[in-house]
Amino acid sequence: MRIALAQFAAGPAKETNLRRMLDLTADAARAGASIVLFPECSMARLPPELTLEPVAEPVDGPFVSALAEAARRHQLTVVAGVYESIQGDDHVFNTVVALDAEGARLGVYRKVHLFDAFGYRESDRMRPGDGRTLLFSMGATVFGVETCYDVRFPELSRHLAVSGAEVILLPAAWVHGPLKESHWEVLVRARAIENTVYVAAAGLVGRPHSGYSMLVDPMGVPVVRAGEVEALVVGEIDLQRLQAVRRVNPSLEHARPKIYARWRPVVTA
Repeated sequence: MRIALAQFAAGPAKETNLRRMLDLTADAARAGASIVLFPECSMARLPPELTLEPVAEPVDGPFVSALAEAARRHQLTVVAGVYESIQGDDHVFNTVVALDAEGARLGVYRKVHLFDAFGYRESDRMRPGDGRTLLFSMGATVFGVETCYDVRFPELSRHLAVSGAEVILLPAAWVHGPLKESHWEVLVRARAIENTVYVAAAGLVGRPHSGYSMLVDPMGVPVVRAGEVEALVVGEIDLQRLQAVRRVNPSLEHARPKIYARWRPVVTA
């Protein structure tokens, strides 16, 4: 199965971003991809001092509906980060929506861990998800979804893996900062290695974002990767490779969750 990582620079005008995403979806189909992954915040990128409520929509709104039509037209799965409106609230959900090759909604994931770090405060404009996760199947392959800052919390990736995920999809808008690009690569590769899964990570570019989208295999080896500019990169997901890695490194089988659940922090004076 081929997956396309659509790394682009979203701006403040969601109509412009949508046109770019529709073009990239067509490009991904021409490249033979079965799934195209867009970054977090693909709907629009607004400065942190501006509210997101004016651009947010329900997940059945016109923005996602246009992506669904493109998925149906080009017969591939589309996964993208959007802002989901919350009725009666000036905050929004940071949501990933997955649409199958017929344009039907496979599900949504609302970001659990908000990025209140490195001088940013997502919680000023967003509400966290309630913990419901998203897994879906394409043929014989099971995908799980998380978003950007989630990658710093290994619990979510492990939950997706033990729930059956063989590929973790990671839309991101990774912001520049002290050692941030190094953290990005280390974390993406670590989540792949420790869970023996593929991790497909698609990032926004354009200041203040880093880009560096990559598909990493279950041994932590980058299959394809992008730099700091707009790019559509396509890589192969090989379940035989995944199964071979899990035979060599059966770490998921060796995990001891019942023991971990008994551990508690020890505080000494």
